[in-house]
Amino acid sequence: MALRPPSLPFQRFRPVAGDSALEAELAGEKAAALGRLARAMERSLARLSATPPGTPGRDAAVRAAAEDVWLFLVQREVCGFTDQGSVIEHYGVPAEVMARVGERRGD
Repeated sequence: MALRPPSLPFQRFRPVAGDSALEAELAGEKAAALGRLARAMERSLARLSATPPGTPGRDAAVRAAAEDVWLFLVQREVCGFTDQGSVIEHYGVPAEVMARVGERRGD
């Protein structure tokens, strides 16, 4: 028979260190932002697919989708996910959008 030293009731509940609590809060915020950006990207891609080529507003829809895809990809990298190919394939991001991802407009 193995003997264990007695434990005190308060030893079971260890407080979270300040750094750990902050890291957990930051991880939660990163994940929430990633979700918000994914939904925005999905909406932009849906608007783009509803706008046929050659129609008015197509260029603006492509620009908006490219911006939302770029924001989502950057946030994924912040979260530690660096594989962009799987995202492009999963969401069906068109080549015309990918050609404009990260593009800066001269305002």
